[in-house]
Amino acid sequence: MAGETAASMSGVFAANRAVGAVALDVHVQDGMTRRRELHEAGSLRVRFPSPEQGGLSAVFVNTAGGVAGGDRFDIDIVARERARLTVTTAAAEKIYRSHGPEARLDIRLRAEAGSYLAWLPQETILFDRAQVSRSFEIDLDATASLLLCEIVVFGRTAMNETMTEGRFIDRWRVRRDGKPIYAETVRLDGDIGAKLARSAVAGGGVAIGTALIAPGDEALVERIREAADSFGGEVGVSGWNGFAMARFCAQDAARLRTDMIKVFQRVDPAALPRIWLN
Repeated sequence: MAGETAASMSGVFAANRAVGAVALDVHVQDGMTRRRELHEAGSLRVRFPSPEQGGLSAVFVNTAGGVAGGDRFDIDIVARERARLTVTTAAAEKIYRSHGPEARLDIRLRAEAGSYLAWLPQETILFDRAQVSRSFEIDLDATASLLLCEIVVFGRTAMNETMTEGRFIDRWRVRRDGKPIYAETVRLDGDIGAKLARSAVAGGGVAIGTALIAPGDEALVERIREAADSFGGEVGVSGWNGFAMARFCAQDAARLRTDMIKVFQRVDPAALPRIWLN
């Protein structure tokens, strides 16, 4: 009887997990980037603000109100030849406490010849004991451009909340013309609070971020470094293999967000989504 009750509860839990998926394909039509195909499922939706000159902006909305253990979200985006697409989120995404299973977020991005794809979501906030595994699979044509930025916050400092335990796995794989140019996996689990306090990890910071820019060269790296005196947190910039990268670490999310915006302004002032300024 106990086994049957546990199985029943497990089934109820699984049935109540949020599942969402979006597949978005954009192309150029009459000189403007327009939707070619859009498929939405579950609690994940995408909305398009007022038309823009040439490019297109997409805003993701999670109607589940956050991400909990056992939830699953899949995003697949294709920017066709010469298309220009900027993707962001309506609000910061919250990853809530889990009593067991992890949440999974799988993102696939493809940018074809001459296209421009900017992935610029607002912050991902992890609550104490959150468990999440996220992956990025990115394929670029040799002539495509990519701006990929992510901010992760371990606890809401403004609410006096800290993250002491949990699991965060972040896997990035980037290919150009089918050849790997960048691969990274970040794994923080167990006593995350103690690990973030280490000087070699975050030095007590609770917000980290990454901006990946392709193509990127030493001229771009130097242009970003010129803003170093104005950064409120720690920012490291480097370039290799045909792309540039900026790493961020700060004591709070607001400070890191401000630093990220300053990098946007150096890379492409037009890239910043209007919703970031609301």
